[in-house]
Amino acid sequence: MRALAPVLISALLVTGGCAAAGTNMGGKSSVDDNYTVKTIGEPKTCIMRSNISSTDVIDDQTIDFKMRNGDIYRNVLPHKCSGLGFEEAFSYKTSTNQLCNVDIIHVLTQTGGQLDTRGACGLGKFQQIEKISKTESED
Repeated sequence: MRALAPVLISALLVTGGCAAAGTNMGGKSSVDDNYTVKTIGEPKTCIMRSNISSTDVIDDQTIDFKMRNGDIYRNVLPHKCSGLGFEEAFSYKTSTNQLCNVDIIHVLTQTGGQLDTRGACGLGKFQQIEKISKTESED
């Protein structure tokens, strides 16, 4: 999947707070096409927006948030978000410097040279992960 370079971020009032709900990967490793994913620690309800350097949309339900310090937080949405994996672009609106599991994303589509948004999709918890190359894990 290609990394999403600029994520469109808007500041708009949205009810704040970080409630405890979401998906836990259960400390298990999962396998993607080119790497194995290992979870680190407990999932977080929020991450700091100013620390996000880029995002990588994996599929209709999974987004990796790459942080400035090199950490990666995987967000598994509670429900599939139609078109997210195909478009690989989304926006979100928040009034704080935190992105939380209670926040909503909108899939972005480009139609006739203009950006449009699709339906709203809720975020899950943010699970720190480590990606281990399959070739490294076989050594």
